[in-house]
Amino acid sequence: MRQLQHQIVIETHGRNFYDITPQVRDFANSSGLQAGMITLYIQHTSASLLINENYDSDVLVDMEAFFNRLVPDGDPLFIHTVEGPDDMPAHVRSALTQTHLSIPLLNGAAALGQWQGVFLYEHRHMPAKRRVLLHAIGE
Repeated sequence: MRQLQHQIVIETHGRNFYDITPQVRDFANSSGLQAGMITLYIQHTSASLLINENYDSDVLVDMEAFFNRLVPDGDPLFIHTVEGPDDMPAHVRSALTQTHLSIPLLNGAAALGQWQGVFLYEHRHMPAKRRVLLHAIGE
């Protein structure tokens, strides 16, 4: 078994979905591994990772509309507002989504489905520098 690690840094420009599929595919393709697993881990509590459709951008618009209804900014329920009205909602959004993903490596490539993309989901309105660790293990 071999293991490889890599870090990608994404400069976000506020709340949005950032497609990191190309970076994940590049890591898989350059790993030299034919079979195994890639794990992605985001080192933040107000952003998350998800796999979702990357063909029709309306999917991501609808996802954000759903989260805006589910976890609205400035909700009076929250007492943690040190960094603004999107602070605690960002933490809740992160808890409801994922901070890590696992993607199989098959035949030297990330085994994503035809319409699947990997996204960093920024939950804050302000720009941020986000770090995602990638770890591959396999043969």
